[in-house]
Amino acid sequence: MEHSLRRYTELPFVIDYLQTKQLVLLDPSTWDDKNDSYFIKQYAKEKNALSTAALCLTECHETYHHWSIFSNGTSGVCIEFNKEKFNNNIVGIENLKAKRVDYKAINILKTCPPTVDDLPFLKRYAFNAENEFRLFWESEEPNHSIFKVSMPLSAIERIILSPWLPPSVAEHVKCTLKSISGCSDIRIHRSTLVENEDWKKLSHINA
Repeated sequence: MEHSLRRYTELPFVIDYLQTKQLVLLDPSTWDDKNDSYFIKQYAKEKNALSTAALCLTECHETYHHWSIFSNGTSGVCIEFNKEKFNNNIVGIENLKAKRVDYKAINILKTCPPTVDDLPFLKRYAFNAENEFRLFWESEEPNHSIFKVSMPLSAIERIILSPWLPPSVAEHVKCTLKSISGCSDIRIHRSTLVENEDWKKLSHINA
């Protein structure tokens, strides 16, 4: 298992985090996967939670799937956190849970139904490539669709810029991010996932 947690997002949200040192959990009702948000809605109903918010990360190594689905395009960014430091900083936050998402097939749930507490961390098996690690927050107070979690920059292992970002532009983005207070020592580089020179060299097979 990876020793990192990766947050795939877009450049404006990375800038917001680097400046505020806060990760923002949002209302799950806006998610594309309506099965997922429905389970959370049912959980909230059973628990009398009038507000919920969540943040999705992954324990998986870098994949094309994560870039193309969660950070597609030139503004995509991946923040790689040290898992131990990340988890140490969220311990004890009231009403916040952090767990790996469990992926189940429909036929399995029919024979072994989930408990209410399972619902915020349960998805269909077809999504298992995500390897998601989720932060989930709930409140009995209404109209709190955002919850912020303080996360020091020292928890960052590195920041990876989109593999589709032109290299010349990537250098300017890198300089801009490093100019933010406290960010000068953060490792920042552009992903070579879709074009890697070392990989290309392997095509030169010895006769």
